[in-house]
Amino acid sequence: MVSENEKTPVRQLDARSLRGLAHPLRMQLLDALRFGGPATASQLAAKLGESSGATSYHLRQLAEYGFVEDAPEHGKGRERWWKAAYRGLRFDTDLLDDSDPAVRGAADMYLHEVATTQTRDLSTWLGNRGSWPEEWRHVGDMSSATLRLTPELTQELVEKMHALIDTYRDRAAAEDAPGAEQVRLHTHAFPIRTD
Repeated sequence: MVSENEKTPVRQLDARSLRGLAHPLRMQLLDALRFGGPATASQLAAKLGESSGATSYHLRQLAEYGFVEDAPEHGKGRERWWKAAYRGLRFDTDLLDDSDPAVRGAADMYLHEVATTQTRDLSTWLGNRGSWPEEWRHVGDMSSATLRLTPELTQELVEKMHALIDTYRDRAAAEDAPGAEQVRLHTHAFPIRTD
């Protein structure tokens, strides 16, 4: 039997689901489950430096909006284990122009939290890279390029970058492959003004 996660690996955010996700702790909880695997509210509280009451509440909210689900195969006794319902999220930029100001605010907050998380990920890597084995210390990338593009060419470039990344999903190393680690990729494409 194919799990829902395998059938629908990426969830398209809409106005309703965005309202349920656009909270910094909820986004951290979802990322912790997506990248760290199933966990209890207490385990997540310890990992994120929060109270188990707060993590329990926000996990229930995430479940109400379909982002997380029970993982009973991990539980013992009264422990409630949670897992991410989807491997990824897709943000529709039309949400930034929604007629409802609450949706626009949630969309803006979501994007700022994503940017904060990505900055924190990169900063953590820079601060800890010396603790990684030698073969991992020199494969990271912090490049940037400034190109003169039209909106259409920018969209084409973004789609091609995402298509390239997708080709590596099928080539991903097995969990137990020697030397394999989770590798985080961030892509950014945005216009800038120069004087």
